[in-house]
Amino acid sequence: MVVLHALSDFIDCDFAISDSSPSYWYEGRCLQSGASLRLPRTSISEAIAHGLMQQLANNDCYSREGKMYGILLVELPNGEQKVLKAFSGLLNGCSVVEDWVPPIPGRDEVALEETRTLVQLDAIKQEIITLKQLTERQQYETLSDEFKQQLQIMSDRYRHSKQQRQEKRQQICNTLTKEALKIALEQLDEESRQQGIERRQLKRQQNAVLQPLQQLIAATDARISELKQQRKALSRQLQAQMHATYSLTNFSGRSLSLQQLMPGGSPTGTGDCCAPKLLHYAATHNLKPLAMAEFWWGMSSVNQDKIQGEFYGACAERCQPLMGFLLSGLSYNPPTPLPAREGGVRSPSPIRGGVWGEVIPIIYEDEWLIAVNKPTGLLSVPGRYSDRQDSVLSRFRHLLPDGMTLASVHRLDQETSGILLLARDRQIHRQLSQQFQQRQVHKVYEAVLSGAVTVEQGVIELPLWGDPENRPYQKVNWQHGKPSLTHFQVIAREQDYTRVEFTPLTGRTHQLRVHAADARGLGVSILGDRLYGCCAVTSRLHLHARELRFEHPQSEKTLHLQAITPF
Repeated sequence: MVVLHALSDFIDCDFAISDSSPSYWYEGRCLQSGASLRLPRTSISEAIAHGLMQQLANNDCYSREGKMYGILLVELPNGEQKVLKAFSGLLNGCSVVEDWVPPIPGRDEVALEETRTLVQLDAIKQEIITLKQLTERQQYETLSDEFKQQLQIMSDRYRHSKQQRQEKRQQICNTLTKEALKIALEQLDEESRQQGIERRQLKRQQNAVLQPLQQLIAATDARISELKQQRKALSRQLQAQMHATYSLTNFSGRSLSLQQLMPGGSPTGTGDCCAPKLLHYAATHNLKPLAMAEFWWGMSSVNQDKIQGEFYGACAERCQPLMGFLLSGLSYNPPTPLPAREGGVRSPSPIRGGVWGEVIPIIYEDEWLIAVNKPTGLLSVPGRYSDRQDSVLSRFRHLLPDGMTLASVHRLDQETSGILLLARDRQIHRQLSQQFQQRQVHKVYEAVLSGAVTVEQGVIELPLWGDPENRPYQKVNWQHGKPSLTHFQVIAREQDYTRVEFTPLTGRTHQLRVHAADARGLGVSILGDRLYGCCAVTSRLHLHARELRFEHPQSEKTLHLQAITPF
């Protein structure tokens, strides 16, 4: 089976590298020496990945399900460069597919047990589906609604009758005496008693009809809960068996099982991701890794946090804990020197992200706050789900002695680079947040738009609304949208592209991206913004938070921070 591919299968032979600096580092620490080990994602690996994306786009079988794909640029012993490609998990139900890196050894040893368990899991799934579709559930809802309506009608009628009886009592007390009065009052009381009896009879009838259904539904729900526990236990048992047999090999020639590498347990799917597959294959076939890139292709992920065609780093729970072992045996690569920054308060200091990849430059720091130059592709703060914990905030919380008191004052989109402000205590966070809320912070962004803008400058005012059915996508909505206002100024035109300076007066989600792309704004999407219609092949979103000017909460002096635009 062919697994090694020529570079020409993905990129033109005359491909020229305009910028060889890494956009991301796959990084870990050697388990034995503690040395920092790194493998870059570079412009050439991203170009190869874009070539693979074009191949995937031409075959419908790759759009049926969303998943991570990856490429690894390797060097053969004779110096020739080749490409490996891999997919995470299964591809349309198959683990072995022609032309793709095979799964890590171990699955075959538990294949029979896996098949048996998957059959059991499927049977449990089907039983749960059947139980959830129990006809008595709908029957109960229908009957319950009918009884509620009957009781409501009865209550309304009784309330009216009670009011009439009160009026009659007052009338007969004024007109009748003695025996006639007594008989008339008894008749009214009897009417009241009969209505009470009628109400109790309806409630007894309701209980007689609904209680058996309630008991059946409760028993069914208990069975569903029991089946879910069985499913969880079977999955854990199979995962433990697979992890005991999955064997990873690094570039030192050492092999360990997943169980040995992660004795405390690991999430489902560990070892089936692209990066471990690619690195294990390279290590066992005497191939030297040069650069790697992973991206999402197909439908959006379940949590709507992955976008087709976007690059992503090593996932925090499954891949990142394995990186130190997988990269062991590779020579250590020193960090790429950072360029000098102009206009900042002080020269930036690099903060490495522990076991994570990129260097995060600090452009300002004192005892109250920190300003950093966030790289593209990194979250500002941790996400809701376990695979989205890597962020600027989580890295600094992990690295700094006072890190746990840090709080992000504002946020930048994951793919946006530039100045991000962190407060070192609650009071500073509150004071800075108030400046943002009251629009006292001057923000300047720089962007490259994927087309020509005909006007030189102006104001865009479009209300933005987040569609709950299509998160995180934002759109203009005049009825439900929140006011958003952006000043813009064209600062350069470069061939078919337009370089624009944005000054947002509000801070809505994706504000600049929508104001650029929408026809009622500039009508030209930001280069690299696939979410809002840019189809151009590029390595990143060309949007950068270039300047931030605000009043320091303690010194009350104006701070003007700048970070040079990297594109």
